[in-house]
Amino acid sequence: MESLTEKAEITVSSLKPGTEYSFSVRTLVELNSTKLESSPVKISHRTSITMESLLRDLGLQNHLKNKLNLKSVLELRKPSDVVETAHSLRSLQWLFLRKLMMVNSSARIIKCASNCNPETCEKSTNIDEDQKGIHPLDLITALFHCADPFLQQEMALKMSVCQFSVPLLLPNCDTNECTLMLWALRDITKQFRSHSLEDDSLEESSIVLTDLPLISFVRLGKSSMSKSELLNKLLSNRQHHHDTFFHKELENGNIPRKISNGLVEMSWYLPGGEKSNDKFKEPVAVANLRGDISDFMVQFTFLSQTSSAVFLFCDDLESNQTFLESLRIRSKLVLVCTTDSANLGDNLTQKFKPYSEILRDRNMNEFKFAETLQETVVDILADSAKMSIEKMSKIAPDLGIIVDENNTICQNAKKRADLITQDITNIPEYKMKELSLQDKIWKEISKLEKEMCRLKAKKQNIEHYKSELKCQIQKLKRQQGSNDIRETIYQFISGLSCSPDEQLYFVKWMKINLDNLTRKHLSRLDEQYRDACKNVTEDNEHLRDLEKEIASSSLGVQHFMRELSQLYESTHSQKNSKYTAMKKLPEICAQLMLTGFPLELIDGDASNIPLTWIRDVLMALNKLTSPHNRIRVVTVLGVQSTGKSTLLNTMFGVQFAVSSGRCTRGAFMLLISVSEEFRSELQCDYILVIDTEGLKSLELSKLADSYEHDNELTTVVVGLSDLTIVNIAMENAIEMKDTLQIVVHAFLRMKEVGKRPCCHFVHQNTAGVAVHRNTLKERKILLQQLDEMTQAAARMEKIGDNKKFTDILDYNIDKNNWYIPALWLGVPPMAPVSTSYSEEASKIPFGLRSGLKNQISYNCHAKE
Repeated sequence: MESLTEKAEITVSSLKPGTEYSFSVRTLVELNSTKLESSPVKISHRTSITMESLLRDLGLQNHLKNKLNLKSVLELRKPSDVVETAHSLRSLQWLFLRKLMMVNSSARIIKCASNCNPETCEKSTNIDEDQKGIHPLDLITALFHCADPFLQQEMALKMSVCQFSVPLLLPNCDTNECTLMLWALRDITKQFRSHSLEDDSLEESSIVLTDLPLISFVRLGKSSMSKSELLNKLLSNRQHHHDTFFHKELENGNIPRKISNGLVEMSWYLPGGEKSNDKFKEPVAVANLRGDISDFMVQFTFLSQTSSAVFLFCDDLESNQTFLESLRIRSKLVLVCTTDSANLGDNLTQKFKPYSEILRDRNMNEFKFAETLQETVVDILADSAKMSIEKMSKIAPDLGIIVDENNTICQNAKKRADLITQDITNIPEYKMKELSLQDKIWKEISKLEKEMCRLKAKKQNIEHYKSELKCQIQKLKRQQGSNDIRETIYQFISGLSCSPDEQLYFVKWMKINLDNLTRKHLSRLDEQYRDACKNVTEDNEHLRDLEKEIASSSLGVQHFMRELSQLYESTHSQKNSKYTAMKKLPEICAQLMLTGFPLELIDGDASNIPLTWIRDVLMALNKLTSPHNRIRVVTVLGVQSTGKSTLLNTMFGVQFAVSSGRCTRGAFMLLISVSEEFRSELQCDYILVIDTEGLKSLELSKLADSYEHDNELTTVVVGLSDLTIVNIAMENAIEMKDTLQIVVHAFLRMKEVGKRPCCHFVHQNTAGVAVHRNTLKERKILLQQLDEMTQAAARMEKIGDNKKFTDILDYNIDKNNWYIPALWLGVPPMAPVSTSYSEEASKIPFGLRSGLKNQISYNCHAKE
């Protein structure tokens, strides 16, 4: 476009936002009928972009105020909605979020189809005509702005598990402000083995509370080297390269960034204790500022004050001499440039005197250059200050940086949680004193209630024996109900009775505080236990005492909820003044379940269900969801430590909240909403997912009734379920057979009460392109074994003429078996989740459709 004006200025309209334009200006003068023309002056300028305009293109404009929440993101959608390629710009965010929630390491590789919806593309003002897509960092920035604080936490956690960098400073291009994402990162915990520790010592801690050296990478002006690519080489172990930081060579990396300039991302290098494999002996944090530091001085100043060293990439030292000389940096400054630019800037570096210079000549490849970077970082780490992200939050406000958790609601909830947890020093003693209702009396009641079902009366009269048991139970319940409510429990109830937002913050702060306490307590006990095991003269009694203390040193939100359940149970029948204070608790708990909070169904310590409490919570849930209250139940069973919780979390994108340092105990249930367009097909509005403790538990194996315990647990959850997933670790064949025997007994009992459950088997740690086809023989052998177990179980239970496994449940040898590869791609702590694991696990929920449909038609037929 060419314009001619007699004025010294001109207005150019119809420019696209976020687009770089080149302008050429010439002067025309007519002198004595002679036209003179000056040489053109050229300048480039990128037009600014508003957050609102980009969000409008993504269909997210309403979510700047009405934030996206976890419930909407985890909604179970039709398979056609979960595809690799988005059909419009507005579906990109849902594709990214679904893949991220399922910890799919390819989540950032998203694009619009070549046949992208024309209507959507035409209305987009921020998308280049030849680029149907958006830079992934822009999408991530937009989603963090549009997500509520709890979805932000979940996104950051899942990004960390995928070994993606996470936002530390989130920019807002409309207000030129940035936010320190302290709250968003609070859920991230990391495990590592420092070389300075003993060989078998493992550290686990919250990443925001851990003091670490921070190495920051920034750019001034143009740079021929990609910071992100070099960082990825720096962080990747020798055996496996991973793109922690997104860069221009990845898909859509060439699309210009619109709103993510000024973003500071963070990641970590964590040693695994293998000297031959670890690049750094101690953990280190790494930050990467997107964009030119001259445009983002607030972010650069923050990094210069919090970092052990700042690596500054610059190709033109001479042009930036004035800027460089004006810098006042507390941390060590390392200049990274090419040999050509270094020669031109010799005088500058003599004045400037950086800590170090790293020069790259044209013949040096990136791997060699990355080794040079590594050597410099190792040198800096030998003598560097350390700082946690929480400590950084004290510096941020002085620079005008907003801290995400510095708001009234969040801080009020924190004060409530701190009031409860601040005085906890000895967890077992605290539980006995403050959470006493779930201890000895409840466990004794549980034993008596089990005996009511078993009736091992020996020579006693059965009716007299039952009457005696009932009297003992009633006596214990009265004793339980006579206890005064502890002040701690009143404080906990008060926290749950706050406004919805403060309630969620309170529950989250409780979880954060209790997990931190549990980690510290268990770390100390584990160290004592290791020392005791090394001492060959150590008394076995001392070891057993330590084992008992370790087993009782888990403390989480579920223990406080369990105390409420016992308080509700003990006051419900009496209808006294205590009950008045308790009667709203089931509704509060049901509201929490609707937000994705997992509720304990079976108390894992007492192996019992507080029936009145669970019934009233589910009734409250029924009222809250009415008339859309049809629920189907999916349960997972399997041997301990075979990844059942991980499987469910990947399948549905959820996060079962169990306390730190322990495997799942008992059973937890979590509610997942079904999208409206999928409800008619599944004929339900919600899926209730039940996660169970592992069968064949090592802790319970020493007990005489461990087999009965596993049998009872399996029978209960199978009885509640429409569909049962049996999780099998392929390398554990003996325990697999024992588990299947337990499961078959449970399924057999279901047939006797008119249920015909559906069963699917998930075979973990299997790999191969044609694994399903090549394992047909193994599946037939498995079915043959299941038939034999069914016949044996039928004889033991004295139940009918059941010849085959398929006589008692819905099972298809071809469709009801799933094969999933190993979880990690490499060796933790630096390994991401295998993309194949995530993709195969995410297929399972949609493969369960036929099983749920068959359950519906079978149940309807049974009722008729």
